[in-house]
Amino acid sequence: MASTENKKAPQNIQKATFASGCFWCTEAIYQTLKGVTSVTSGYTGGETTNPTYMEICNGDTGHAEAIELEYDPSVVSYDELLLIFFKTHNPTTLNRQGNDVGTQYRSAIFYHNNEQKEKAEAMIKKLNNEEIFDRPIVTHIVPASAFYKAEDYHQNYFNDNTLKPYCAYVIQPKLNKLAKEFTDKIRPELL
Repeated sequence: MASTENKKAPQNIQKATFASGCFWCTEAIYQTLKGVTSVTSGYTGGETTNPTYMEICNGDTGHAEAIELEYDPSVVSYDELLLIFFKTHNPTTLNRQGNDVGTQYRSAIFYHNNEQKEKAEAMIKKLNNEEIFDRPIVTHIVPASAFYKAEDYHQNYFNDNTLKPYCAYVIQPKLNKLAKEFTDKIRPELL
């Protein structure tokens, strides 16, 4: 029976890809969620094959800093992932998150199927209609394309560098906000 369960598990796992500024922040947010089984920082949405971080920083690859995650929709839904995406960055600023400026820091949802596309469009319409933000959402909704894993030192960045100033002053406040607003979605060992 265990082998049958193992065969079924991978069928339930789905992918989602988001860009919401610096991928260190986005990675740390999604790593805390129940039902998220993996989070990878990387680059997507551009033209350059196998880009490096230095190429991304120059802003001429077309890629965004992004995360690709795998999740179990029976534990956390795509709608919940979307809501967390919108609530943990400013989706109304074009090509900018805080002090990070450039197209590599754009807000984008890279959908893997039509259902994800439709859910993202519906979420943006709902949030705009409810005037949740003081300006309209400028998040791009585009098909997922090649995703290039970032260099190893970018992976698990917050957890490996919690005492660095960026982690303490930028990432930790986002995690605190997440824990306050989405307590029921946070892994219990992190509360």
